[in-house]
Amino acid sequence: MKLIKLKTDLIKAIELDKRLGFVPTMGSLHEGHKALIKTSKRNCKKTLVSIFVNPTQFNNKKDFETYPKNLKKDLNYLKKLKVDYVYLPTIKQIYWKKKIKIKLNKSQNILCAKFRKGHFEGVLDVLDRFVELISPQKIFMGEKDFQQFFLVKNYIENKYNTKVYACKTIRAKNKLALSSRNSLLNKQSFIRSGIITKKLLILKNEINKNKKNYKKLIFNLKKELSKSFDIKIEYLECRNVKNLNTDILNKPFKLFVAYFINNVRLIDNF
Repeated sequence: MKLIKLKTDLIKAIELDKRLGFVPTMGSLHEGHKALIKTSKRNCKKTLVSIFVNPTQFNNKKDFETYPKNLKKDLNYLKKLKVDYVYLPTIKQIYWKKKIKIKLNKSQNILCAKFRKGHFEGVLDVLDRFVELISPQKIFMGEKDFQQFFLVKNYIENKYNTKVYACKTIRAKNKLALSSRNSLLNKQSFIRSGIITKKLLILKNEINKNKKNYKKLIFNLKKELSKSFDIKIEYLECRNVKNLNTDILNKPFKLFVAYFINNVRLIDNF
């Protein structure tokens, strides 16, 4: 495993790698990241993992400062997975030049974009910079943040000769989607989040059987969850997977949720 901190060293190291898989991360690695890395290793000649907590995608300064970090543990984890390259850039290494400001259009200002102003613009900006630097053949991202994957795929594939792939969400035994933020949950919140996830899975099945009344089904469960689990739900809604609009009749769709439990924000989709 080659550890790289400087951009110039990275360029030299990967200049001959034409089939490079890229897994961008913000560290605090878990089994979800492991699945992405294994998929990359199966499909690409070499794999590069970045660890970079990107400041521009945080709309809350406190959230950025408290984001879980454990670099020593992450590097040991990546070494065991036999990753080829690990890139650990500084903020100056990534944001060394100005770029055209990225703006979401009105139809994209939904779900997390509606509640996290500037978040996805920051995600697209940093990945634009990574891809320009690395030129990977493939990027692997988790399906847990489907809106992020959807926006990144459209943006990157329209601009570069790089393909973006989504990998299935990896879940804990209680069905809660694995996330770096889960480490911020206390034991009680972790258990309750698992119960909430199971109720949302049941809701998805009910909607599949009765799409015409899906709004009523969502309203009822939203009310129940808020009351029974003392959580703040930002959104709970259905959108089709083709363009993320709300027309789900006769179309494949996902149920999207974002909520706060004990001041920790969790997202998921089913």
